[in-house]
Amino acid sequence: MITKSNLPQQSILQANKTKYDYIDSFVGILNDSQHTLTSTQLGTTFFTSSPEWVGKLFDLRNKIVSLVGLKTAGKMSEKEQQLENFKCEVGEQLGLFKVFHKTENEVVMGEDDKHLNFRISLFFNSSSLDLNKKELFISTTVEFKNWFGKLYFLPVRPFHKIIVPAMLKSIIQNLEKKN
Repeated sequence: MITKSNLPQQSILQANKTKYDYIDSFVGILNDSQHTLTSTQLGTTFFTSSPEWVGKLFDLRNKIVSLVGLKTAGKMSEKEQQLENFKCEVGEQLGLFKVFHKTENEVVMGEDDKHLNFRISLFFNSSSLDLNKKELFISTTVEFKNWFGKLYFLPVRPFHKIIVPAMLKSIIQNLEKKN
């Protein structure tokens, strides 16, 4: 089950004390009885776990925003080639997502564009109820740079609140299949 949450206190996104214009966070429970989950595995699984309908929405977004000169993720075939060599290291870019920070249990990705900056944190910690389970969080922060950023995010926001929990559920399912 995926539930709305607060931004984890241990997240890198908390550490920089930035005042964000938008924050959301969702949490789910991952079975990790082998205790093998890594932030690298979590980061790469993020890119392979998107439900098909999310991919179609992202393609539509890219077509629309390319008309006004915003950054796009590129072609799917390019993403697949990039994913083969992706190590989820700081500075690497895959599609629209650059890796900004990485620790043992968190990866922070995002992009800075002319209208807004966004970050997505993939963070996990051990469940206090069961040592074979991890709490897995996806948190998003947005900083608007101008009025266009606010305008852009207006129609994105309701979709975002549907997409992120669906992505988290899919990531958990894919990680549990690998365990």
